[in-house]
Amino acid sequence: MRYLVTGGAGFIGSTLVDRLLALGHDVTVFDNLSTGHERFLADSRRSPKCVVVPGDLLDGESLQRAIAGADFVFHLAANADVRFGLEHPRRDLEQNTIGTFNVLDAMRTSGVRRIAFASTGSVYGEATIVPTPEDAPFPIQTSLYAASKLAGESLIQAYCHGFGFQAHIFRFVSILGERYSHGHVFDFYRSLSRDPATLRVLGDGHQRKSYLYVQDCIDAMLCAIENAREPVNVFNLGTDEYCEVNDSIGWITGHLGLRPALAYTGGDRGWIGDNPFIFLDTAKIRSLGWKPKLSIREGIIATVDYLRANAWLLDDRA
Repeated sequence: MRYLVTGGAGFIGSTLVDRLLALGHDVTVFDNLSTGHERFLADSRRSPKCVVVPGDLLDGESLQRAIAGADFVFHLAANADVRFGLEHPRRDLEQNTIGTFNVLDAMRTSGVRRIAFASTGSVYGEATIVPTPEDAPFPIQTSLYAASKLAGESLIQAYCHGFGFQAHIFRFVSILGERYSHGHVFDFYRSLSRDPATLRVLGDGHQRKSYLYVQDCIDAMLCAIENAREPVNVFNLGTDEYCEVNDSIGWITGHLGLRPALAYTGGDRGWIGDNPFIFLDTAKIRSLGWKPKLSIREGIIATVDYLRANAWLLDDRA
């Protein structure tokens, strides 16, 4: 098959590209490199089955060129700057919602009918049911990022019903692992590399989160695409455990042999829109035979080891 991977130079996208190539597929990478890295594609570019098309989701011409000949679209490109959404409120609309519409309409005009979409467990807001299943009621949205992703989900579902698409929508917890370049483990490791004696922690450290190792995430997506046959297939992706931010701090500092003083900013969340408890019910994807290979702790340690071996990522200009 020929796959188009939007955001294919990013953390998850480039890992998926490597996997698809290893399985013998043809892959077109589409990325504007706003958060992705050329280095992540170093191995993929050596394959004659990989084509890289630089471009932005808001540029219809380059998107149309990239999608030509595709059988399936993995739409992973998005604004990843979740924490600062209120400082740039239009960014989530443009890069997440309008970008998703542009992908869908390029698919429509090109005759491509299958899409996988990277959504987020944040669409459940501050859930009233925990662990949260896929059919849980949606509360009021508290995050511009999640609201834009939920709008993208709705557009995809409408295209499925209106134009005969098939979609696999994946609501991720936070993903960890090799090539991880933003998020709390990255922030903590970079801070400790600069000042091992002190660590600033957003919130009170008791926020409860679930995380998933990137290779387990790829396994789950491929499992769902292979086995779920409905026009619209929605899956939570995560582990069956969660941890406090304080737990992850202990694992990171213990692995590094550090005992920094912790400076908490206070409150039960790190920023406006930060859900203090995210824990998804993953029974649906597990019913297809998938289960994660790494625990949250193992995923965090693997991430720290990768960051320690790839200091270039810590550079603010990277």
